[in-house]
Amino acid sequence: MPGDLPEFYFRTRENGAAVFRVDTENRQRRIEMDQIAVINVKNGEIRPQGDRKLTDAEMSVIRDWLAERRDLLARRDIDDILRTVDHLNLTAHWAQTKADDDQLESVTDALLLAMHDLRTVLVRKKSERLAEAEAANTRTGS
Repeated sequence: MPGDLPEFYFRTRENGAAVFRVDTENRQRRIEMDQIAVINVKNGEIRPQGDRKLTDAEMSVIRDWLAERRDLLARRDIDDILRTVDHLNLTAHWAQTKADDDQLESVTDALLLAMHDLRTVLVRKKSERLAEAEAANTRTGS
């Protein structure tokens, strides 16, 4: 049926999700949700709720959801960074064309420090990647 509910519901929260088994096969025809586990997305921990023992099928569904969630969050991170690039460009345009002296004075130090910090991190990380690539090329004889 097109209106069938999924067997599991994942209530997302800041660092993961609570996992519920969805039950509609009861006398009252109500939707009942029984919490079966808690997931920590950062470290991959899956903790059964109470004394429950998760089945292999439940673990498989939870692991699949965890992999999809991590992928989604990684894509969102990149999107957020690309939006930051857009904001930096808009900020440069604002500073050049619209900002008055008082406005610039109120944001310049904070922007310069944040950009300096970001530049330092990016340059160091780029240098590390280049050094690793060079070392790998040296090992393979390329």
